[in-house]
Amino acid sequence: MKTKLDKEIINSMTKNPNNWKGIFYVNRKDPRIIVPKLNPLLGWTLNYGNKYAVIGMALIVLIIIASLFL
Repeated sequence: MKTKLDKEIINSMTKNPNNWKGIFYVNRKDPRIIVPKLNPLLGWTLNYGNKYAVIGMALIVLIIIASLFL
């Protein structure tokens, strides 16, 4: 079970501008796959430092490309 301090540390990672590469959030230390954007009113984004987010995006792109040719 995560403590309140752990949750605050993880939430502070999202607010750190060093973890943002333009519009992409990249942080290998953050265990979350989906994270809130810098401005929470704009929604959520993927953590491209997480291997599952990268694999998921690659699968989506491959499905789109395959649907164009089949």
